[in-house]
Amino acid sequence: MSRSAVLRSLRTIVPDTVLEQEEIRDIFGSQPEIGRLARRIIGASFNGSGIDTRHTVIEELSPAARIDEPLFYDRETGLLGSPGTKARNDIYVREASRLFVEVARRALDADPDIVAADVTHVITASCTGFHAPGPDYEIVRGLGLPDSVQRYHLGFMGCYASMPALRAASQFCAADPDAVVLVVSVELCTVHLRSSDDPDLIVANSLFADGAAAGSGTARDIATPNPAVRLDGFHTAIAAEGEKDMAWTIGDHGFEMILSTAVPQIIGETIIGAIRPLYAREGELAAAFDDGRVGERVEHWAIHPGGRSILDRVQERLHLSDAQMRPARETLREYGNMSSATILFVIKRILDEGAADGSRVAAMAFGPGLTAESALMTVATGIA
Repeated sequence: MSRSAVLRSLRTIVPDTVLEQEEIRDIFGSQPEIGRLARRIIGASFNGSGIDTRHTVIEELSPAARIDEPLFYDRETGLLGSPGTKARNDIYVREASRLFVEVARRALDADPDIVAADVTHVITASCTGFHAPGPDYEIVRGLGLPDSVQRYHLGFMGCYASMPALRAASQFCAADPDAVVLVVSVELCTVHLRSSDDPDLIVANSLFADGAAAGSGTARDIATPNPAVRLDGFHTAIAAEGEKDMAWTIGDHGFEMILSTAVPQIIGETIIGAIRPLYAREGELAAAFDDGRVGERVEHWAIHPGGRSILDRVQERLHLSDAQMRPARETLREYGNMSSATILFVIKRILDEGAADGSRVAAMAFGPGLTAESALMTVATGIA
């Protein structure tokens, strides 16, 4: 019987520039084209986001920045700029390339039993920029991996992309027990922020941030204990409604996120049906799920913090405790919504907080479609 893949050595990076939520709220609310109603929406969205700080590659937004020819924000006039999509993507190419290689290197360096020559596959995920040769290529070159490494890039899928990346890693390891798969996500959402009185874009401005995460997946029998999760199973579902409520399109002045206020309600109405098939495969867990007691049987919950109201609705529908929601809420509070990288931040937080070997982890993420990706994992640190 083949061994299940284990995700080891998760590492995360955020850019140095910190956005204080209150300061960014005031910047967006003070733009001259913003009307009274939009200012109220900005105040409500930023204040109710559950976010204290976010991180960005846009140094112009730092209070200490002194930029001669600002693209995004002129601190002297207080005006936000609106650079074109090419200018934004140029920043993405420069900054994301660096982060992809750096976070992948950190994940590899953190594992005492895996070296560059062992890597057989690289899977990258990102929806906030494009270029070719892409990040998968840059990781191979930057880390000195073998040219024969199989490379796959999951692009423009949105916030749930790390989940199919993990599923693909699991499948590669099932097909080849010696496989070592680097899974790397980098999202630079803030390069697409812009002033707007559109409620959907206001919500996006209040939530999205930049971050990078990486880990290595393998089914090899490795002796050295390392914080890890075994990838037990995955499930994908599409909500009957929501195709137009969560979307990601390309505009002349950056990518445009559609994130309507109906999303938390749609998730709340569909979450039970969306993840039930995953638990139906799990014997005793299936009964606990149907009885509304799944939170008693699955200790840890890695939920993509798409926003505070989404977390509120998931907690209510699945009867989860405040302690079970803390990893997602704290990730949101400290880092905001970093699109596909965020779920890996949450899983890492669960491991860093000392999750016991053998305890179960339920993971879920939501994205355009409206698509719900879910997974069951088991903590596999090798430490009793």
